[in-house]
Amino acid sequence: MDAPENNRRASDPSALVDVAVRLALLALLAWLAARAFAPFLSFMMWALVLAISLYPLNQMLVSKTGTSKGRAACLLVLLMLLLLGVPTVLLGISFVDHMLEIYREFSRGSLAVPPPKPEVEEWPLVGDKLYAAWQSASGNLDAFIKSYEQQLRTISREAATAVGGMLAKLLAFIGAFIVAGIMLAYAAPGEESSRRIFSRICGPRFGPELLDLSVATVRSVTSGVIGVAFIQAVLLGIGFLLGGVPAAGLLALVALLLGIAQVPAIVLVVPVLAWIWGKGDGSTGANTLVTIYLVLAGLADNVLKPLMLGRGLAVPMPVILLGAIGGMISAGLIGLFIGAVTLALAYQIFWAWVHGAEPERTPDPGADPGGE
Repeated sequence: MDAPENNRRASDPSALVDVAVRLALLALLAWLAARAFAPFLSFMMWALVLAISLYPLNQMLVSKTGTSKGRAACLLVLLMLLLLGVPTVLLGISFVDHMLEIYREFSRGSLAVPPPKPEVEEWPLVGDKLYAAWQSASGNLDAFIKSYEQQLRTISREAATAVGGMLAKLLAFIGAFIVAGIMLAYAAPGEESSRRIFSRICGPRFGPELLDLSVATVRSVTSGVIGVAFIQAVLLGIGFLLGGVPAAGLLALVALLLGIAQVPAIVLVVPVLAWIWGKGDGSTGANTLVTIYLVLAGLADNVLKPLMLGRGLAVPMPVILLGAIGGMISAGLIGLFIGAVTLALAYQIFWAWVHGAEPERTPDPGADPGGE
């Protein structure tokens, strides 16, 4: 087709209307598809993150057992379901039985609250208030309930909502593991399709590179943020047990959440150390050793994070860390990965654009080629 014919069609009003209608229909189709997929977006994002994070472990199972990728993925998912599902079911059954027993005792008028131990009053931050309320409930439960009826109703509703939401998220997380296992079983065609998509969007030169960067960033966040937070929580939990701190397991869980949120664990260690030295018992030498251990454990993320976060990536570690923090603030836990990947890709694309804008240097005809 010659140039005049192209120009005639480009200036034809009906052709422009056809293009506009097609674009509008395409935008409508994309909007409808996005609305239909929106309820499953978070679920599928978690499944994709889990599949990317567990792929090296799945490959190790394939090499160790000599089985196929699909069977290794099934074995890995079964192990994860046993580790997560069985304790969840047992905990849920135990919780329901305990609540029913409390309700039966309350209906019979035989419910009694045991008096608190004196150590409760020495708990950090909330010990004195908790001890007073507990003592009042153990002395006269009916009067305590009548005095705090509205507050107890509000707390009960919020607790039930929180427990229900947590169980729903946990079940969704277990479901994401199953979908991640399916993704692992079809990892090879999935990777090929992803490379085609990235190459189509970003070009054959930068597409595969950006895909590799996205995958490496997800694994880096898994090990550098969640992995470091878990290691630090375990270390702090051991220190809390050695120091005789009440509710050591709960404090270790708080340390894990603070680590994931990128809040320095030392903000939790300092009040615990103040309680250890303020309770008055224990030898000075033992308290000193526990103090040194807890301080080192509280600062361990400063050593572990640079080693594990951003390792092997072309993107600097602060970029990954800022993306993870910003993503979590705006989108919750899944935002750790989305924010880190987004900022890493933006960083790489920006610098590729900067370097691509540099003009090629042409040799000066008057310059000496030998540099003399």
